[in-house]
Amino acid sequence: METSENPWGGATAPDPAHSGNESGIESRLHKLTLNVNAAEFVPSFLMRNSTSDLPSSSVNSSGPCSSEMKMEVDYSPNSEEKPPPIQKPVLDNWEDAADGEGTTPEGDEIEPEEQIVRSKKKPIKAEDTKSKKEHVNVVFIGHVDAGKSTIGGQIMKLTGMVDQRTLEKYEREAKEKNRETWYLSWALDTNEEERNKGKTVEVGRAFFETEKKHFSILDAPGHKSFVPNMISGAAQADLSVLVISARKGEFETGFEKGGQTREHAMLVKTAGVKFMVVLINKMDDPTVEWSEERYNECKEKLIPYLKKVGFNPTKDLTFMPCSGMTGAGLKDPCDQSTAPWYTGLPFIPFIDSLPSLNRKPDGPFILPIVDKYKDMGTVVMGKVESGGTRKGQSLILMPNRTLVNVDQIWTDDEEVTAVGPGENVKIKLKGIEEEDVSPGFVLCDSSSPCKMGRIFDAQVVILEHKSIICAGYKAVMHIHCAAEEVSLKALICLIDKKTGEKSKTRPRFVKQDQLAIMRLECSGTVCMETFKLFPQMGRFTLRDEGKTVAIGKVLKIVE
Repeated sequence: METSENPWGGATAPDPAHSGNESGIESRLHKLTLNVNAAEFVPSFLMRNSTSDLPSSSVNSSGPCSSEMKMEVDYSPNSEEKPPPIQKPVLDNWEDAADGEGTTPEGDEIEPEEQIVRSKKKPIKAEDTKSKKEHVNVVFIGHVDAGKSTIGGQIMKLTGMVDQRTLEKYEREAKEKNRETWYLSWALDTNEEERNKGKTVEVGRAFFETEKKHFSILDAPGHKSFVPNMISGAAQADLSVLVISARKGEFETGFEKGGQTREHAMLVKTAGVKFMVVLINKMDDPTVEWSEERYNECKEKLIPYLKKVGFNPTKDLTFMPCSGMTGAGLKDPCDQSTAPWYTGLPFIPFIDSLPSLNRKPDGPFILPIVDKYKDMGTVVMGKVESGGTRKGQSLILMPNRTLVNVDQIWTDDEEVTAVGPGENVKIKLKGIEEEDVSPGFVLCDSSSPCKMGRIFDAQVVILEHKSIICAGYKAVMHIHCAAEEVSLKALICLIDKKTGEKSKTRPRFVKQDQLAIMRLECSGTVCMETFKLFPQMGRFTLRDEGKTVAIGKVLKIVE
């Protein structure tokens, strides 16, 4: 039998003219035509696999076309590192597929597998960012100029959240304004007004991490004009840090009747923050110089008041000295040469060692909205109070009952695909305009939305009010992140604080330090739950004329 010489070199298969196998030629030609038609269906990543297991008969045909093809097949399996764009032989696969042979499942498997891999990347990351560390929200409260923002800035510096170059830039700018001691607070006070006056106006946000936990810092304003902002910060907190200035004269003004120390302590307790760390700051001040007497004096004055507000001095309170300016007592223990009398843990290791908080990961998703802004869509901010959500889930926005979709989620500027309870998040929503969202709205699971009410019964304790309060009295109610005007419809009964007995007759008025059950009416519909079912959305404060008048809890939603 003769072999025909191939113009590309090497001998080809026996000449079909001599073999006389005409039916063989027909079937091969049939295969070739099929191959040509099917070329465009072949995914490129199947090229290499399919060429190696090709039946040789499919290319055994004379003529330049077939021999070129043969040549391609010849060198492809041997030199794997440079697979040429072979198309024709692969088509056998698809012809086989048409015949119902077992190559298609392989192709079919690979495609979806690639898609799964693609979508897997993010959920893996989300699980990591979600479950790696426990989230704790810390609110810094206290009188104006106690050093809240400076301590926050110093903590960020010590944990490496602000780089040295940025701090040097702040220091230079602060020096130009003759405010060089303020530069650390600029890490949290970001806008010009706050920097010029040295006063925090809005709740500053930042975060830092320790080995075990992820902490979000909420830097509340200390000025009495901005208490409503401070309340919204306290509503998101799990742990409060009361900053006290030990400087002569400053502690006294902060703690006396008009100071913010008392009001802030009471408001965080009302907001449901159980644990408090009291940082006695400015211990390095020339009037103090780490004096133990001064530290104990501040401590002894504070304990009776904090006890009255409802903090248990043995379980819920911890006192520690520190200096926000130098960083002493925050991350590393106080220097033994300056404060040999204090042997406790410094601030960051202490809050890191606190026991875990009990969250509701399996409850329905609830997120009261603190703030919103427009950024290629509607972005809402808040703390997840219960349950969790993930990207693509559909939720309902109360009290408008608008159905929305979760488009993107960020937790502390890091994009994730799922969040759990306790995390401070930003969520981009689809299906609603930014103008239709207000702070105080609540994002809920569409299957179990939160309750709404306009008239409700509540147990209220009057803290501070000069005259009497009777039906028709109006005040501003702060409940979770919402602020709404309420009026007193009726007084139902008084409760004896000592015995807990209710009065038989309806009272005509209530005055300071009395506890009463009353019916209140809101000017609009507010999202709320009864205190018994969901405490975070069942406690509120009443404010009037820039003072906190009363605190209370929702007992029953009437309508």
